[in-house]
Amino acid sequence: MTNDQNHVSGATRKGDKIISISCPNCNKNYGIYEKRIPRHEKLIAKCKNCGHRFPMLSHYMVSNLSGDNDTQKQHPGVQTAARTIAVSISKGGVGKTTTAVNLSAGLALSGFKVLLVDTDTQGQDSYMLGIKPAAGLTELLTKELDRKRAIVSARKNLWLLAGGKSLAGVKRIIDRKDFGGELMLSEALSPLENLFDYIIVDTSPGWDPLTVNVLFYVKEVLVPVALEVMALQGLVQFMKSLSSIQNYRKDVTLKYIVPTFLDKRINSPGKILNKLLEVYGKFVCSPIHYNSSFANAPAFGQTTFEFAPGSTGTDDFKKLVRRVAGDDNLLK
Repeated sequence: MTNDQNHVSGATRKGDKIISISCPNCNKNYGIYEKRIPRHEKLIAKCKNCGHRFPMLSHYMVSNLSGDNDTQKQHPGVQTAARTIAVSISKGGVGKTTTAVNLSAGLALSGFKVLLVDTDTQGQDSYMLGIKPAAGLTELLTKELDRKRAIVSARKNLWLLAGGKSLAGVKRIIDRKDFGGELMLSEALSPLENLFDYIIVDTSPGWDPLTVNVLFYVKEVLVPVALEVMALQGLVQFMKSLSSIQNYRKDVTLKYIVPTFLDKRINSPGKILNKLLEVYGKFVCSPIHYNSSFANAPAFGQTTFEFAPGSTGTDDFKKLVRRVAGDDNLLK
């Protein structure tokens, strides 16, 4: 195996431990002899099934892991880094937080370890999950608390780094930095990637220093778009802003556009959906239908999976989870 690994073998050899590796894109499982993993710090594996390249720890790093028992327990041997996904668009009122929370909850229900990061001063992710954290992202970014005290458990397999009003101060700190301010979030979250399968980052509407930080950290972008004319304009503006980030960071890419608030009783949403499909094609996911449960569930601190498990809206989010995870058998 080289730094650009073209093959992961599943064979066995006497006296040589087999390490299990799973592609984060298509979930295809492989095995590789532990002794064949070279002693480089940065390795890139390539999935033979879908062609996706993903980082993994080297034999040297595996042999020298120390000081973090949680990492060793959750990820023995070779580890793959979490997929990092921003749920973002410049316009508010499109179901962005609803999408971030329910996507995270659905992935957690599917067995993935998920960290949901709220970078909005409104802190609505906590409210939607029915929890009141004493600390969150601010304390992690300012190093007032370590990750064990800043991150809270929200559900089985789902953890939260809460947002809130205190993030306004973080934005001022970023603005005052002479250089490297756009990497503040990356420096805080990158060490956590071996603990999770997914890190989902919910951004604030608009364009601010924390949103820039998010796009300098994540590799994938999911854009919820309400099926209305103004939301389409917001998408166009966001794509221009994303393009400006890509001038400096090539590995952040648009992966998903999620149409929201589809109401078949009205003609215009269907027309806008067709326009989205015409322009953005393969990026467009199955739409999320308008459902009253989305508005009612937060009052009970529940996700749509808990509040209305048999609803059309919940079925729509199951489809989104399958699309993002690349597995049609999840949440059946």
